[in-house]
Amino acid sequence: MRTRFAPSPTGYMHVGNLRTALYAYLLAKQSNGSFVLRIEDTDQEREVEGATEVICNTLKEAGLLWDEGPDVGGEYAPYIQSERKDDYLVQAKTLIENGTAYYCFCTKEELEARGKDAAVEGVFRYDGYCSHLSEEQIKEKLEAGTPYVVRQKMPKEGTTTFHDLVYGDITVDNSELEDQILIKSDLMPTYNFANVVDDHAMAITHIIRGNEYLSSSPKYTLLYHDFGWDIPSYIHCPQVMRDHQHKLAKRDGDASYQDLTAKGYLPSAILNYLALLGWAPKSEQELFTLSELVEAFDIAGISKSPAIFDINKLNYINGEYIRRLSVEEFSHYAIPFIKQAVKREDIDYMTCCEVLQPRCEYFSDIPPKLDFIDNLPNYSIELYANKKMKTTPITSLAALESILPVIEDIEDFTRDNLHTVLFRLIEEQQVKNGVILFPLRVALSGKETTPGGGIELAVILGKDETINRIKKGVAKITENT
Repeated sequence: MRTRFAPSPTGYMHVGNLRTALYAYLLAKQSNGSFVLRIEDTDQEREVEGATEVICNTLKEAGLLWDEGPDVGGEYAPYIQSERKDDYLVQAKTLIENGTAYYCFCTKEELEARGKDAAVEGVFRYDGYCSHLSEEQIKEKLEAGTPYVVRQKMPKEGTTTFHDLVYGDITVDNSELEDQILIKSDLMPTYNFANVVDDHAMAITHIIRGNEYLSSSPKYTLLYHDFGWDIPSYIHCPQVMRDHQHKLAKRDGDASYQDLTAKGYLPSAILNYLALLGWAPKSEQELFTLSELVEAFDIAGISKSPAIFDINKLNYINGEYIRRLSVEEFSHYAIPFIKQAVKREDIDYMTCCEVLQPRCEYFSDIPPKLDFIDNLPNYSIELYANKKMKTTPITSLAALESILPVIEDIEDFTRDNLHTVLFRLIEEQQVKNGVILFPLRVALSGKETTPGGGIELAVILGKDETINRIKKGVAKITENT
């Protein structure tokens, strides 16, 4: 089995494209086949500088390493379409010779004029005007250097049927098919022609792509017939949608792999989520390593229905992956996001990471959780009133006043030492933990909810800042009661 991922270098990596690459990779690997990367750069007007590097880097980060491609070579090189330019014209001339393609010399102005005439009756499709030119007329125009394109000559009667492993047999009336352009006026192939020629040349056995290409598949099928080539197996996947009416687009903010990694989603979690976006495993399992996906993937699980991009489901999966990281691994990803919110250099980063890890679904939700560290917000003393903790501003004032000398006496300001002295204080006062620890957390953060409790926040802030904020809490309650 040989599958391919054949993106155009026209910008960012859409999550739908990455899902296509993933499915192609999984299908190849579960049969010990080959996964091929081919860059389809025939539309050079739309090519974006650096886009090929984005494609390659994305696949590498996701772990989808190709067996053949532009950088690693292979038996079917070259793997960049523009480097195969000469072959497409040769193949097009083969079709011209067997009568299934023809030179078209129609100018843009002529097409526009005929299009206006046809607009009264409906949508204009190329009318096959040049397919009726005589050999003498064609020779004369070619010798005169008249610009041309090469068009596929579609049958005007009957039907074309192709089989898709997801959608089954699909039949279209040939009368609905336009004579599509195969070779453009710059002698570069169109995508619709080049992908057929290359898939045959590279012995691709299974073609995985989005179902937006279903409408073009009859044309591809006819090209295979016209050449006398075997038709690969087609696998069309549902489009990735923002909702049931709109495709997920760049303006939606989460449409690309780069959008998601910038927000702090893990590559492995993104890949896991994309696998489930339009595919259902046979088991109830939701979290898969890449090797587990290779074992579990089954074409029969691909849905025909649109795949709705659910950010909440992605958040859940990413959160589960975050929980599986060691604290050291988590800190590697988290500290850059911590530094976005915290400019102080004297905080305890590892304790910060330890309290954040169980409370984080993706890394960019870290900064809002830490907005109190650099600057204590101007909070109301009503925050000290909590029915569950059975605290009021007055009881909290007493708690903070008893905490202050205990903390000032600690020489080695560690979590264990803080825990020891504060729980000794709780025992001495014969109160519930929250009576002491809740006011401490409010005084240190000025917030109703925080990542971590009072002890963890004290360790993160350090002894001096902890004492400073407790004193501010005492003063604030005293002044307002």
